[in-house]
Amino acid sequence: MSLIRVILLTTLAMLAFAANSLLCRAALLHTDIDAASFTTIRLMSGALVLWFIVQLRSGIGLGAGNWPSAFALFVYAAGFSFAYITLSAATGALLLFGAVQVTMIGYGLWAGERFRALQMVGFALAFGGLVGLLLPGLSSPPLFGSLLMLAAGVGWGIYSLRGSDGGDPTRVTAGNFLRAVPMAAIVSVLMLGGMSMDITGVIYAIASGALASGVGYAIWYTALPALRASSAATVQLSVPVITAIGGVILLSEPITLRLIVTSAAILGGVALVIWQRGQDLTNRRINIS
Repeated sequence: MSLIRVILLTTLAMLAFAANSLLCRAALLHTDIDAASFTTIRLMSGALVLWFIVQLRSGIGLGAGNWPSAFALFVYAAGFSFAYITLSAATGALLLFGAVQVTMIGYGLWAGERFRALQMVGFALAFGGLVGLLLPGLSSPPLFGSLLMLAAGVGWGIYSLRGSDGGDPTRVTAGNFLRAVPMAAIVSVLMLGGMSMDITGVIYAIASGALASGVGYAIWYTALPALRASSAATVQLSVPVITAIGGVILLSEPITLRLIVTSAAILGGVALVIWQRGQDLTNRRINIS
């Protein structure tokens, strides 16, 4: 794969990931669709598009994925939607990304990975930024929505860890999306009394599932083999930034000094951890060879 194609595919994938936050926030802020319906429609449309992509690539059925991973995916999707009832697009994306990375880094520590001094500084900086963002104050985000988004990030982190060795990622994701649909449907039934929809909200939900999720994940998994693990992790630091810019331009959301400072701490701290890990892997390969 040429460098230009890798850059193009990676850029499109990051734009798609940021679009998920913008579409969800816009739907819940400016239309009548409820969070449960948004989640169900998003997962259904994502499952259909991913199934179609799998058919085009291999011509075989899904036959992949599993229920525990599907549940983690559902926790992510549901927490994501309900959190965006109260959170801005930028704050939600930052909390989501921070929680995903902390979950995956924390798993590495639990599994026996040892951090260097620079990584410990980065982890402490990221965690401090997260605490600083959530501390009570005039510009702190709503606590309940923040906790929901953190839970969504943990769900996506677990899903990513479980799916790292699961075979073809597009096919696995398609199967997991399909399994997560009935879980979301159950929530919609339980919250039937608060159900509301309109055409615009449904279109946003379909765009989030079919384009930002389905096509976005397919593009990302196409580019991923050409990226080093550290590069793949680092490039995702751009998603909260893209989301924040999109929130200002498209949703007229304010950017506070608190969000800027804590974003720099969280994203900078995670970048230090990822960069050092990439350096260690590179040195290890050199020593082996």
